[in-house]
Amino acid sequence: MKMINYNPDVLSCLANLSNDEVFTPPEVANSMLDMLPEELWSNPNAKFLDPACKTGVFLREIAKRLLKGLEQQIPDLQQRIDHIFQHQLYAIAITELTGLLARRSLYCSKTADGKYSITAFNHADGNIKFERTQHSWINGRCKYCGASQSEYDRGDELETHAYQFIHTNNPEKIFNMKFDVIIGNPPYQLSDGGNGASASPLYDKFVENAKKLNPKFLSMIIPSRWFAGGKGLDDFRNKMLNDNRIRIITDYPNAKECFPESSIGGGVCFFLWDRDNPGDCSITNISNGKSNTMVRPLNEYPVFVRYNDAIDIIKKVECKSSSYLSSIVSSRNPFGCSSSLRGYSKPFDNGLTLYSSKGIGYIEQKDISKGFEYVNNYKIMISKVTAEHAGEPDSNGQFSVLSRTEILNPNEVCTDSYLIIGSFDSKEIARNCFSYLQTKVVRFLLLLSVSSINLSKDKFNFVPIMDFSKQWTDEKLYEYYKISDDEVSFIENLIKQK
Repeated sequence: MKMINYNPDVLSCLANLSNDEVFTPPEVANSMLDMLPEELWSNPNAKFLDPACKTGVFLREIAKRLLKGLEQQIPDLQQRIDHIFQHQLYAIAITELTGLLARRSLYCSKTADGKYSITAFNHADGNIKFERTQHSWINGRCKYCGASQSEYDRGDELETHAYQFIHTNNPEKIFNMKFDVIIGNPPYQLSDGGNGASASPLYDKFVENAKKLNPKFLSMIIPSRWFAGGKGLDDFRNKMLNDNRIRIITDYPNAKECFPESSIGGGVCFFLWDRDNPGDCSITNISNGKSNTMVRPLNEYPVFVRYNDAIDIIKKVECKSSSYLSSIVSSRNPFGCSSSLRGYSKPFDNGLTLYSSKGIGYIEQKDISKGFEYVNNYKIMISKVTAEHAGEPDSNGQFSVLSRTEILNPNEVCTDSYLIIGSFDSKEIARNCFSYLQTKVVRFLLLLSVSSINLSKDKFNFVPIMDFSKQWTDEKLYEYYKISDDEVSFIENLIKQK
């Protein structure tokens, strides 16, 4: 059988079609496979599983490597094909359609027992399973994935998006076999019926269930927002950061460098989990086509610091700092005013001025339910979402981080669209804190904890409280922390000028 070189590769085209369940380009799949030990490709007993199969790209690229690696052991091409496809490659399709697509990609036939299949199975699915699975509803949500019953309790004519691999307590029973390698690109999230476009992460559940199968190697490409935790991810983050079997992470802060047509807030990463070889992790940053690699422990900080060049800067800041802005940043919804509140057009006697995303209105003192410690003082209001609403840098690879930032006077408050920083007796102190927030150093330190569009008080854990009786500039901060010229260049190239 003659091997075909695809040009253009149909799976590269498909990788540009979806932003919901992201298809994997072949070059990305191969970068992940390159992390695996070379001897796997000449092991006729090695078994591979893609538990979230869409196009079959991982299995197809694995097959190419095995076809070459097993050539000496199984010289006959058809016998080699039969052995690889029937005894080494397995998958669970995420939908009926992707099952057909994956079989067409892998077997050259949408049915594995069809006359055009390159290997003769005695059933249509081959080793690419798809079993329509139902959600398990409890109080309106699925107990396995958190999906909203109002959206996904559907008829048979629609996909349930109840992915088989994570809708079970016993994923090992799906194939009833041991796998050497589990690899894939799982669905990232699913609507959970919350406010707006609220969604619960799914990829963490695929990773956790894959670990239950205890493979020798596990590799998945997932959103990088787990670095800082957040909605449904705090426990997952803690497990990942404290798992010294994660030996390689390749991180793309700008997801478009990995998936050119997809916007994924906070970027994406892929990792290698090596069951039998614990140790520190080799972390590679890829930004604007340049890579930077450092071996370091994942749990050095409560959040994962994605930029290798930032580690020494953080240490320099820590040496001269004892308190951080996270201690003076408000919790969400600082005054108990919903983001939809607009107030009245005319002020009240002894009332309050309200800042909302639509402008200025007026409310009474009774309209706030908390944040009373801020009301009579000066404070700084910041938008609770970053300037990069898609979580991606600009075309120059730079971030602004902070969006709307204003000084509020006494008797001025804001809605849930904002956070509050500080409670100051004088406007001069507030102004100095405000100018400090505009510096590239502060926005850089803030960026290190940000892996989505949302800001919260814990994201300020690396930003020190300074003496705000004086004004701080980047030049003064560089000198104060003894930031090197190379480190200054790194900060300046990453953070936009305000």
